Amino acid sequence: MTTHNLFTLPDWLAYIEQLHPKAIDMGLERVKTMAQRMDIRFDCPVITVAGTNGKGSTCAMLESTLQQAGYRCGVFTSPHLVRFEERLRLQGAEIAAGELMEAFARVEQARGTMSLSYFEFTTLAILDLMVRAQLEVAILEVGLGGRLDAVNVIDADCAVITSIDLDHMEFLGPDRESIGREKAGIMRAARPVVVSDPMPPQSVLDYAVEIGADLWRLGRDFNVEGDKQQWGWVGRAGAGPSQSRTAPSAGSAACEAASVGAKDTRRYSGLAYPALRGANQLINAAGVLAALTALRERLPVTAQAIRNGLAFVELPGRFQIVPGQPSLVLDVAHNPHSVAALAANLDAMGYFPSTHAVFGAMADKDMKPMLERISPLIEHWYFTDLPTPRAEKALQLERIWRDQNPQSKSSTQTFTDAMQALRAAVRAADPADRIVVFGSFYTVGGILKEGVPRLQAQHINP
Repeated sequence: MTTHNLFTLPDWLAYIEQLHPKAIDMGLERVKTMAQRMDIRFDCPVITVAGTNGKGSTCAMLESTLQQAGYRCGVFTSPHLVRFEERLRLQGAEIAAGELMEAFARVEQARGTMSLSYFEFTTLAILDLMVRAQLEVAILEVGLGGRLDAVNVIDADCAVITSIDLDHMEFLGPDRESIGREKAGIMRAARPVVVSDPMPPQSVLDYAVEIGADLWRLGRDFNVEGDKQQWGWVGRAGAGPSQSRTAPSAGSAACEAASVGAKDTRRYSGLAYPALRGANQLINAAGVLAALTALRERLPVTAQAIRNGLAFVELPGRFQIVPGQPSLVLDVAHNPHSVAALAANLDAMGYFPSTHAVFGAMADKDMKPMLERISPLIEHWYFTDLPTPRAEKALQLERIWRDQNPQSKSSTQTFTDAMQALRAAVRAADPADRIVVFGSFYTVGGILKEGVPRLQAQHINP
């Protein structure tokens, strides 16, 4: 295939996929060289977000709040749910396919004979589009890890590190400390880094001290409080040196005390809970307010913009409830930590006679703890294939579940695609039941391809 034959976005994406021998090839040298060739550099503040879970929600809340404050904002996120165009939003709107194709052509012309992975090639194109958009603030979500991710070719003015857990261990390391060190690679010396994980790996704290980053840590530099109706945030008043030049241990009581109670503080009180559902979203929102406070000299944001930004934020597939009967929950939870959060959120929904689960997942996931945590909540399983060679087959997922639950009376079925599985669940479920779709972006994306209005109609009249 040559670029002369590339007439559509799918044509370009198929071409880009076959340019490099490895689907994932960690490293920054190729991207650095290309960024210099294409003169990719930002004149506006850049916020880079890394972590295992909560990255997309954090980016969405930052975007919503900064737009409410009147800033021209661009957001790069990955992966996408339905359309590749979802990966770049400028002023809240998805990028057009034609603009992406023009950017791909610019990358292709600049690369010469250099081999680029799919993520490297597409990241360069998206960064090029963001630079050309003359933004006032750019938000970048790390794709995998942090230190060697293509996004990290851009120096962050503020780094945000969300919750860290075991995922992608073949690339990032065997434990939270190793993974944390990779995530910490997005930090920059003397610039703020917000760590919203309540119990971060020590490697994250140590690296912040090692390079002299301005560490903002949940429980020390900012905190939250609230009741069932509203919540509040209190933290340091702005950028500057942290209270301590040494990294306290992750469980240290001294760490939990400190600078939040100091005289130089900033407060937001009487806030409505974020529009994104789930208990974990309050921690993500706290990190967002810390990042905005750390940058307030460059990006002033009013309290009203914060209220509106959190109230109006939207993000498909994050504990998304589709109206209808039975209740339908869509969640991209795809590792043990996020599935545990999903299980807690399902528990908090109250009583349902039966819960039906549509589940598809990648073959490299740690299935046992994922299934172990949520299985007690599920009476009927609908295992599904997914449209990628990385996915585990539905029959194997069913086998893994059966091996873990030999005495279970829960029913199981297998399907070749997620929508087929959902239709079977809707037919089998009583109106008072609940259906949850989870396990992968591909699983939820396979459902959302139908569009929410059509889903609602099918849902009410199966």
